[in-house]
Amino acid sequence: MKKIAILGSSGGNLYNLGGKEPLKLLGEIETQCKSAGIEVEEIQFIGAKASMDNVSKDTPTRLYTWDSIQNKIAFSEEKSLSEINTMSEEKDIAIAEKINDGKIDGLILMSSDPKNTNKHSIKAATDKNIPIVGTGGTSMATIQSLGGNVIATSGTTGTTNRTRAVASVQALSKYWGIKYKPTIGSSSGGGDSSTDDNILQRISFRGIMMSALPGFIAMALVLALSKVPAFSSLEDVFNILIQGLPVIVAAIAAKQVSGLDEVGIVAGVVAGMLSSKGGLIGGLIGGILAGILAIYLIRLALGWNFPGTTANIVSGGLSGLIAGLIVYFLISPITLMLGDGIRSVIETAVNFSPILAGGLAGLLIWPAIIGGVYHAAILPIVLLEMETTGASFLGAVDMTGLVMVSAGITLANILFPKQKSEAAIAAPGFFINVAFGTFVEAAYPFMFSDKLVFVGAMISAALSGIFVGIFNVHGTAYVPSITAPALSDNPFGFLVSMLVGLVSAFIITVIANKVNKSKINREA
Repeated sequence: MKKIAILGSSGGNLYNLGGKEPLKLLGEIETQCKSAGIEVEEIQFIGAKASMDNVSKDTPTRLYTWDSIQNKIAFSEEKSLSEINTMSEEKDIAIAEKINDGKIDGLILMSSDPKNTNKHSIKAATDKNIPIVGTGGTSMATIQSLGGNVIATSGTTGTTNRTRAVASVQALSKYWGIKYKPTIGSSSGGGDSSTDDNILQRISFRGIMMSALPGFIAMALVLALSKVPAFSSLEDVFNILIQGLPVIVAAIAAKQVSGLDEVGIVAGVVAGMLSSKGGLIGGLIGGILAGILAIYLIRLALGWNFPGTTANIVSGGLSGLIAGLIVYFLISPITLMLGDGIRSVIETAVNFSPILAGGLAGLLIWPAIIGGVYHAAILPIVLLEMETTGASFLGAVDMTGLVMVSAGITLANILFPKQKSEAAIAAPGFFINVAFGTFVEAAYPFMFSDKLVFVGAMISAALSGIFVGIFNVHGTAYVPSITAPALSDNPFGFLVSMLVGLVSAFIITVIANKVNKSKINREA
């Protein structure tokens, strides 16, 4: 197993590109080294509380090192920069001795100081001709002039913690003939082992849609405000937000699929802008394609020894452009038709019998969320409905049949619990459901422990869905319950439907609790 040392500092330009968070920066390198089977032997990293372009001798600083006993990154107490520099010089000498003894096979440098803080290590590395990789244009050029075996170098601009780590480890792996595939996971060290081999596992429609939800809620809020005469000009803002939704979805998809942080976001934004005429589904496909391409393009660029900055530009820019153009010219008509088709099916069902559609949706929504179908299928449909109007028929059923029913069950267990201890369990759930319009899972302990409560939840959801159909309400969940009616197209109808779900669930749960309480008393 090859062993490396990581040397450097939080840097000047690097400070604003990840250097201000040394644990994440160093942890990302550690994670990529593990993926290549390379062992971190030593770390000497000076992490200052300011950019090295604007520091003084008194700037608060820590020295980051490697704890070989616990195999993790360690750091000193915060001291002045001058004190840390003194400590760092001692570590520099110790690392140089290890290099001379053949215990370190390569160096990864970031904004290093080859003439002062790192001079002993770099001289030893030069004498032993071990491979050196890293970022920091001036320092790396100095090392080359000193005769160092620099096999890959790059500036810092345009790079991220992950892409710098990938570039460095790939260069060393190629030099040593080691098989390496970048790890896409946590940047705090010891991340997961996801690589391009299991890329399909990183395509999570549920995760993408859930992450994009705040954008849809923002759109719904703007729509509600635009109905107020004083804010009627917000209609133009609403239209802008609708056009931006595919971009939001694409950016999230590309980031999650590529695992390349800011590079993935840039790729997704570029793809999303070109995919926007294909609607929400077009943005989703464009983002996924951009994420996949970003992985392969950055590996290809680094394999061709492109500098890290150039590899980032190629990966982030070209992957987004290629994916976006594919959707723009080939896929967008199909995705637009598919999105319109899904909305048309819902509208047809509602127009045929809104009461039947609402009642059926309410009856099935609890089994759907318990069975894991809700986030995978229903939520994307809700967002597709909201894409054009800012509100959704199924979104209204979500609020009335899930959130309000959960609130009714938890409220019953606060006021009339079977046992006093259950009131403490129910109270936080009731508060979150009412205050934030989410956390329907708070009702699970009471539903799963009592069949009558479970059946009551389904009945209450169906009743509330029927009222949603009667009033033909379109709205949304995931907002404070007291504001939800104002975000719908029928505030009065939505409020009545919500109260039906809450009151029905409350009454049935109270009855169930009293029945069970009397049984317990008889048995006692």
